[in-house]
Amino acid sequence: MLPYGRQSITDDDIEAVTAILRGDWLTTGPTVAAFESRIGELAGGHRAVSATSGSAALHMAYAAAGIASGDTVISTPMTFIATASMASMLGASVIFADVEEDTALIDPAAVDALVDDKTKVVAAVDYAGHPADYDRLAAVTAKVGALVLDDAAHSIGSTYNGRPVGDLADITTFSFFPTKNMTTGEGGAVVAKDPLLAQRAHEFHFIGLVRDPDRFRISTEGAWHQEVHEFGVNYRLTDIASALGIAQLRRLDHFRRRRQEITRRYDIALQDVDGVRLPVQRANVELVRHLYPVRILDGRRREVFERMRGDGIGVQVNYMPVYWHPVYADAGYRRGMCPNAEAFYAEELSLPIYPDLTDDQVDRVVDSLIRALR
Repeated sequence: MLPYGRQSITDDDIEAVTAILRGDWLTTGPTVAAFESRIGELAGGHRAVSATSGSAALHMAYAAAGIASGDTVISTPMTFIATASMASMLGASVIFADVEEDTALIDPAAVDALVDDKTKVVAAVDYAGHPADYDRLAAVTAKVGALVLDDAAHSIGSTYNGRPVGDLADITTFSFFPTKNMTTGEGGAVVAKDPLLAQRAHEFHFIGLVRDPDRFRISTEGAWHQEVHEFGVNYRLTDIASALGIAQLRRLDHFRRRRQEITRRYDIALQDVDGVRLPVQRANVELVRHLYPVRILDGRRREVFERMRGDGIGVQVNYMPVYWHPVYADAGYRRGMCPNAEAFYAEELSLPIYPDLTDDQVDRVVDSLIRALR
């Protein structure tokens, strides 16, 4: 089966990991700090805090923003559930704003109709690697003093109006799962423009430990002393994973170019194929596609999915609207809330895209799709 996505691992990646295994630090060591520094540089020069997963990074981001019971988070339904569920777990009321009909990105006009004084965070998702419209989102949130969160699980390496992902929102989260644009195995990161938010994310992911003597409330202990002022969790990324991440970052430009080449090959091969609608790209965006999401028209998505799977092509569907999940349906969320998202889901099919996918394999995917549509 040709997968829809997979990691790209070289001997240099393996050597980077084995060097850590031969060394003194497996976790909480200098390689974690080096990886965070490189992520921060890539994301516009802001502080980065690594995490054990993209979901953990979202949990950290919402905790750093002070999300609690009584707060409202506005998010998109066209995403993996963690974008919303990490806010729900902290007690927030999540409201889903519909997406743009063509991009499947959160619609700033829909957000504008929903924000109020209880809105604390608006969480956008760079679906398939395409950054959302952050200028319009910033203008909307400024009216109520809310933060903009960029769930950039799909989009590391992309830019918006010449600015890198990580420099677009108040707080940004990344995922380094194997199918993403780069990997640490499992892993993620939070990037925050406000140093205080970054520090809160750091302490939350480090079990809440405070190690700054100027902030200690207990002054009678020795040099070993550390305190917890707010509860936290252990979401610390290891030096092992960070070493893999540093090695992967050295090839991020290659990953970007190859994903763009595959995107162009699909665009050209499928532009005149009946029954298929291709993904769009805004003119102000340099896009690194994590997904290549086509839309299968005329109610044939499941048929085409099953035919292509039977042909050995591991197509995927990304995603069922978040509020369709039973955990949200049981809480009173109902279908029909976001018609653009539901229409997109009914047609979406993700074609394979990853750096080691060859041109011949891309052509095989195209041929399989065309056969499935006959």
